[in-house]
Amino acid sequence: MGEVLVITSGKGGTGKTTLCAGIASCLAAMGQKVLAIDCDIGLNNLDIALGMTDCATVSFLDVMMENQYLSDAPEHPVIPGLQLLTAPTKTRAGLVDDIIFGRLIEEAAESYDWVLLDAPAGIGYGFDLAAAYANRAILVATADAGSLRDAQQTAALLTEKGIKQIELVVNRVTRRLLNSVRSNIDDIMDHVGLPLLGLIPEDPSVPVAAANGSALVLRSRKGAAMACLRISRRLLGMDAPLMHIRY
Repeated sequence: MGEVLVITSGKGGTGKTTLCAGIASCLAAMGQKVLAIDCDIGLNNLDIALGMTDCATVSFLDVMMENQYLSDAPEHPVIPGLQLLTAPTKTRAGLVDDIIFGRLIEEAAESYDWVLLDAPAGIGYGFDLAAAYANRAILVATADAGSLRDAQQTAALLTEKGIKQIELVVNRVTRRLLNSVRSNIDDIMDHVGLPLLGLIPEDPSVPVAAANGSALVLRSRKGAAMACLRISRRLLGMDAPLMHIRY
């Protein structure tokens, strides 16, 4: 059985979709069979972060309704082993049958090494849907106080759903920001109460890649792209140091 990993955040703007795309790309590049599922119903953009806008033609609802097979999920045009199910755009989140969705996830876990669920930000039905069938979670936050408070509350909700392995990724980190809020990484870990999986530095390559509709890891080998690679290695149990955040 593969790992079912939900990537979520307490609020929008933390960069969780970029992280999901980066991890999916890196795991596939390391020989893992990966299925990425965009769970943000009506507001899907994982296809943009993956550079798959032109081939994001199958939604998870298509598979749930048996209009498509799971194997019909489009493959990444450049990265072998990476497939995407996008979110439906013409239905409301509350109309998605969670039991049938769970069967889809179970089937996917039997066919892939990793099933990555890009959960919608905030707390609601979409979050519940994505988190209900995961056995592992990454919580993405930035270093500001509001994001950390939201992350702490979201971590408690994930724990209530029975997810025991929850790890923190702090995104858009700069040393100057940490100094300005009089904080450091140990303080952030203590505040949220989660083990730290990775640090991602502020990187201008991220919006450039999104604007050009291409996967970040195909455009850069440093900064945020390197951080995603290190996080992916740590997910696989490899020894990979945290990114060093410079001024």
